[in-house]
Amino acid sequence: MKAEFRQAIDKGFASQLTRKNMEPYYRELGVVWDQRLFNRNWGEFENYEILVSSVPVGVLRLSHDHLSYYIRDLQVDRSWQCKGLGKKAIEYSVEIARHAEIELLRLRVFCKNPAVSLYERMGFKIRKTEDDMHYMEREVLLK
Repeated sequence: MKAEFRQAIDKGFASQLTRKNMEPYYRELGVVWDQRLFNRNWGEFENYEILVSSVPVGVLRLSHDHLSYYIRDLQVDRSWQCKGLGKKAIEYSVEIARHAEIELLRLRVFCKNPAVSLYERMGFKIRKTEDDMHYMEREVLLK
């Protein structure tokens, strides 16, 4: 499946998709959706839409410091999950970090999220687990 990435232009789509996908975890763990935090982070993160045939089906949100790139959010519409789009988004994140000459890619994920196995297949290792969250990272080999 061919996925394309572009700078996100639809904050509403990203917010709605994130809230919908995360709702089961939030409900189970007693987390409350914070739209104000999402809005603030929207201006601080690098936001990308994941497109299939020019239609947005997911969102990838990144940030970085001088040591690491961080996958802050990776959401794929449920009807498009398990089709390789998450893998492509991680590969895209690796390329962005490599281009910036940053050698570490990090993320955090709910322990119960089935995406943990994808992250592990993509080379991420669990560095710590705290408050129902895995903190994961992988090296980015610079060319």
